[in-house]
Amino acid sequence: MRMIKRSEEKIKEIEENLQELEEIIPVNFEEYVNDFKTKAACERYFERIVEAITDLSYMIIAENNFKTPEDDKHSFEVLFNEKLISETLKKRLQEAKGMRNILAHEYGKVHDELVFESISSEIIKDAKEFINLLK
Repeated sequence: MRMIKRSEEKIKEIEENLQELEEIIPVNFEEYVNDFKTKAACERYFERIVEAITDLSYMIIAENNFKTPEDDKHSFEVLFNEKLISETLKKRLQEAKGMRNILAHEYGKVHDELVFESISSEIIKDAKEFINLLK
């Protein structure tokens, strides 16, 4: 797949945020929930990573003249329909986008256990898989 400079810069941004997140993730949930500064920093990195992944999906869609998605979550649907990502990854990225919206806009109650699971294992694996599929 052809990628232009902006996409490559966005991938670099995601990789840098992932590396920084990995350096500060607490080893367990108790440490996460009891250290409000680390918790807030992890949540912010999660938001930034998911937003950058969403931006990258739109860049890939535009660069390849794929169908314009109705919204951010549908951008992953477009990439799935174009056979760039698996259905499983599509669903996980859509869920991450939903959680990002909850964190960023405080929709409803934030479930710390779910956020910690997403931050400590899921987003890192999913972001790396997404980047590798697009390279």
